[in-house]
Amino acid sequence: MLSAVKGLSRYHTEESLRAYLLERSHRTDDGCLVIHGYGPRRGIHQKVAGRAWAHIAAFVVLVGGYDPTLDVDQTCGAADCIEPTHLRQVSRSETCRTRSQAAQCRNGHDRELDATTGRYRRVCRVCNQEAQRRWRERAAAEVAQARAAYGRTTF
Repeated sequence: MLSAVKGLSRYHTEESLRAYLLERSHRTDDGCLVIHGYGPRRGIHQKVAGRAWAHIAAFVVLVGGYDPTLDVDQTCGAADCIEPTHLRQVSRSETCRTRSQAAQCRNGHDRELDATTGRYRRVCRVCNQEAQRRWRERAAAEVAQARAAYGRTTF
């Protein structure tokens, strides 16, 4: 069954992988079993034991019955949780349907609801306007620099 996990090191057996995952994890106050993968950041999906996703490897050795055509999803919402009671296999459409969206963009602006879908807009309007303004300023500076290099100050 371990051969169905993409990126998993071939040197692991089920017992050694189980011990490896439990050694690299700790339990939090809310009941999650959080794993420390190769990355230093917390709250994102972690890779372990080669290039395998930790939650998929944990599902294989701690829960069992892994189907590679389905996604492994955490019911708690923590991407680095490998608690067996928090893991389940669902279809890709179910994963997308239950995905939560943040009410604010990464810069802290409130997101607007899209009237057609009832979900938050993917792109923040304020951030988009600021990015366009910066682009226009950069483009104008490049044109001015090119004109100065060519010997023209006005058009």
